[in-house]
Parts: sequence; C-alpha cells; structure tokens
Amino acid sequence: MYRIVNTTRHTVLASRAERARSYWARLRGLMFRPNLPADGGLVIEPNNSVHTFWMRFPIDVVFVDRQDRVVGLVEAMPPNRPFAGARRARRTIELPAGTIARTQTQAGDTLVIEAAPDAGAGSPT
Repeated sequence: MYRIVNTTRHTVLASRAERARSYWARLRGLMFRPNLPADGGLVIEPNNSVHTFWMRFPIDVVFVDRQDRVVGLVEAMPPNRPFAGARRARRTIELPAGTIARTQTQAGDTLVIEAAPDAGAGSPT
C-alpha cells in the first residue's frame, strides 16, 4: 500500500493506495470493483489517460508529470465516460470523488507517493 501526499498543500489524498504497473493491472484499473474506499486510490503508471467504462462509481482523477507535479484534474468523473487525459502526464491517480475538493489540490501542486506507514513492500502489481 502507498500514501499519496500533496506536499504543496500539506494534505493526504490517499493513505491506502495501490499501484498498477503491469499491463494487466493498468488495463483493469478500477473496472468491476464495487467501490473505492474513502482513503483508497489507484496509481496507474505509466499512463496519461483514463476511461470509466464498466465502473460503478464516480472518481476524481489527478494527472501527474515526471516531476510529480499535477498537470490535470477531473472531478467526479462519472461511470461510462470515454476519455479524460492530460498532456505531459506520466501517471494517473484515481481517487474517490470529492478528494480533489477536500484536499484543495490544484494544477502545479507537487505530490509524493510513498510506502504507507503500515505497509510492507507494497502492492505486487
């Protein structure tokens, strides 16, 4: 598990995020899951766009570049939308709807993805 911290605003976007790095993990993403816990998230890398087909809930999406700066934001992207993306994005972070507003995350902010304090080696994906 991972923790995602907005170091610009000193807020935590997720305290129990997963990483999707393999082809299959990136392809599946959050599809078919019943929900995303309030403190959860999914970091998809490398990736610069998402869709929400076969999802059951809206998500906030944060696009991050190679320097871990936010380069795009989509709030409450509903299920079954074909596309959201951002130029220069290297990672996509999917979060529960409302996270962007709650943490006041904005374009230009810097994020850090670190091992969660209670986690071992992290997610196997």
